Amino acid sequence: MSKALEYFKEVYDVVPGWVQKMHDYSPEVLDKYTGIRGEIMQDGSLSRKEKDALIASMNAARLYSRSMLFHTKGAVDFGYSAAELLEFFLTAYLYKGDAALKRAFEAIPYALELSGNPVVLPEATPETADDLLGTMLGWLKDEETAYLEQVVSAIKQGNKEELAALILADGKVSSKLKHLNMAGNFIVELDGSGAAPWMEKARAAGGSEADLADLGYICILTAGIPAWFELSDSLKTVE
Repeated sequence: MSKALEYFKEVYDVVPGWVQKMHDYSPEVLDKYTGIRGEIMQDGSLSRKEKDALIASMNAARLYSRSMLFHTKGAVDFGYSAAELLEFFLTAYLYKGDAALKRAFEAIPYALELSGNPVVLPEATPETADDLLGTMLGWLKDEETAYLEQVVSAIKQGNKEELAALILADGKVSSKLKHLNMAGNFIVELDGSGAAPWMEKARAAGGSEADLADLGYICILTAGIPAWFELSDSLKTVE
């Protein structure tokens, strides 16, 4: 097995189909991509686990489950709890509303399963933010959830400004990371002008230029590779 295939097997436990197909058609392309990914995803100004959690949340915000779940696994593998991940996903909710929380509703059970705490899914996915969060909070009974309960209460009260301030405040996840996350939500949808004020807010929350550069690097990964994911689904496997 090539070093690139071994790398992805270590990351995902198995070699994903899109990786195998990229290798089958051009091992050189996979080697170059693996090198870039490996360099970006190592500890830097942002840690490896922070990068995985941010990518998972940014993909929830753009409603892209596949990459969200890949990086949910990475975030759990490197030490994040399901409750901490749900805080990241709240920034996705702030960006795109209930639809993003429905994506998070896929990721949180997966995170719990990876942590050895599988849950029973409801027959139907809840439709509203307070019901989605209420169900997920029920799954987190063994974790500290006081902050998340405050968010649910704020959603029910309906004050959008107070809710946004609470979501972006320090909890288990820092305000800095949440502001970086919000900037990234715009970047991965190629909305630089929308990201600019959030980058300034991230600086005000303690983010450095190196943090912002690391955010840019992980945005390169998540906004680029899904094109290969989608193309590879219809690409014939090399016999």
